[in-house]
Amino acid sequence: MGTVRYLVDDVDRAISFYTTRLGFTLVERWGKAFAMVARDGVTVWLSGPESSAARPMPDGRQPGPGGWNRFVVELRDLESRVASMKRDGVAFRNEIVTGPGGKQILVEDGCGNVVELFEPA
Repeated sequence: MGTVRYLVDDVDRAISFYTTRLGFTLVERWGKAFAMVARDGVTVWLSGPESSAARPMPDGRQPGPGGWNRFVVELRDLESRVASMKRDGVAFRNEIVTGPGGKQILVEDGCGNVVELFEPA
């Protein structure tokens, strides 16, 4: 089982995105600071501003959401899922691209983190 930690600015919004949009299940919730969601053997730790993971580094840098690193969620019928999410106002960083392995698109989780949606060829 793999685990990914994402820093989020709103744990409730992140839980809603991962459970309603991508089919994750809420596993644990520790107040406003932290939650775990899981799907297909992957657990995502959603660490809010009140979590220990969001504490400043010794040099003063503040951890936060965003960036380009991501995990991949494999889906069937990518076009339909993307169209539905777009109708609901979900933000994407690009359009669907096709390569030798399949189709992919980058979706934002509402907190600034990116998730790759992928449909194998």
